[in-house]
Amino acid sequence: MLILGIDPGSRITGYGVINSVGSKNEYVASGCIRIKGDALPERLQQVFEGVTEVISRYCPQEMAIEQVFMARNADSALKLGQARGVAIVAGTNQELPIYEYAARKVKQSVVGNGSADKAQVQHMVAHILKLPGLPQVDAADGLAIALCHAHTRTNLVQMAGARSNRKGRWR
Repeated sequence: MLILGIDPGSRITGYGVINSVGSKNEYVASGCIRIKGDALPERLQQVFEGVTEVISRYCPQEMAIEQVFMARNADSALKLGQARGVAIVAGTNQELPIYEYAARKVKQSVVGNGSADKAQVQHMVAHILKLPGLPQVDAADGLAIALCHAHTRTNLVQMAGARSNRKGRWR
């Protein structure tokens, strides 16, 4: 299953695509959608078009995106939320199921520490996916979100299998 992870931003939107089969995850692609201009509507259109292009290029089956967190100020949080919204619309226009994860859950899933810094996330993403070098910070965040979704899916499938009915009893 190809999973697209999106780290939304109004200036840089990071993305990562992985192929997840069971508990094995392979790197497919990653990068950044760099937004130009000062007018917010124009920047949001670029986020939408960039995410749509990534979806068209890699044809993922599912999309995971970071939830909004309270940024340094309310204006930044609103802009981030709007960028996140247009990224979600880009995914839903392509009929992708969308999954949302809090930043702490992503860090916990990839690094083992919900308070990890960006450098730790970069390092662990490179290690997990056996990359030759460190991906750019925003691309690493996109890959981390995709990995978090892959881990969550794998755990849910394992939990569902463990709850199978055997002679009328739950294991």
